[in-house]
Amino acid sequence: MTESVHLIEALDARVERRSERREFFKNALGAAAITAAGATALSFSSAASAQSVTDADVLNFALNLEYLEAQFYSYAAYGTGLDNSLLGGTGTQGAVRGGRQVNFTDPIVSQYAREIAQDEIAHVKFLRTALGTAAVAQPVIDVSVSPTSAFSLAAQAAGLVPAGTAFDPYATDEAFLLGAFIFEDVGVTAYKGAAPLLTSKAYLEAAAGLLAVEAYHAAIVRTTLYGKGIATPSLRTSADAISKARDSLDGGGANTTIFGTNDIDQGISSYSATPINLATTQAAVTVSNIVPLDSNGVAYSRSPSQVLNIVYLNSGAASAGGFFPAGMNGNVKTSNAAV
Repeated sequence: MTESVHLIEALDARVERRSERREFFKNALGAAAITAAGATALSFSSAASAQSVTDADVLNFALNLEYLEAQFYSYAAYGTGLDNSLLGGTGTQGAVRGGRQVNFTDPIVSQYAREIAQDEIAHVKFLRTALGTAAVAQPVIDVSVSPTSAFSLAAQAAGLVPAGTAFDPYATDEAFLLGAFIFEDVGVTAYKGAAPLLTSKAYLEAAAGLLAVEAYHAAIVRTTLYGKGIATPSLRTSADAISKARDSLDGGGANTTIFGTNDIDQGISSYSATPINLATTQAAVTVSNIVPLDSNGVAYSRSPSQVLNIVYLNSGAASAGGFFPAGMNGNVKTSNAAV
């Protein structure tokens, strides 16, 4: 029996245990729903403006991101989107543009896709239950493949495909992994950045649990890309280019150094402990950078505005665009210009 078969059997054996863990995680927050009136207001600051947000606003901001991830992974793994019963709420409900099943050839990547899809769907259910009647509806989400789609524009910005060319994240296992990498790390940094805005310890604990799962997902994608990139180096350089593009959107710098102050986002390749121009060392890279962190070994945070800059694919002040063509639903939906 091959190592791959052993791994697949081990993943299958975890399905029942995962269901039990989800029930425990769901019960940790309790049956009580948050309401906008019952949440405590706090200061939400950004570079250009400030607004008052509640715990419900923070969780609804996360719910918008979970809608995006759940729809992408559900279509990629199963060929179908979320059930209509999970899409309603406050604000304008929108449809999903695009999305289709990936014809996976690597059974391990296929298993990963199904596992992550199940987790993301569970996250949507979990947050909707926690928010109750305060939950926002799913906004319009773009996971399509046209030359002007969000995935294509992100890939064009990263140099994965020429300008005006479509990028299809459903075409191959490798394209799926690169598509997932475009926003997978963003969810981790979003939860970490939003956690200090929560006033309820119960909700903070829940956010920490969600962050941990998203971090596992990001690590799966990063590890698999790097592993496949040993035989196909272009996968590593493509992932690193996506990281650079994200930095250009959220104000994190040009990503020309690994430990320099301008490198907030990090690719999957570690180049040197000393700042080096990547253009002259790219071909010699052999060291992985699976965990993006600072010199203290701590994962970094993004503000809600920085997250919006990335998912809207706009480094300026914006209220819609990219993966959310009509904007997010809820009170936290407008970004400031990246600095």
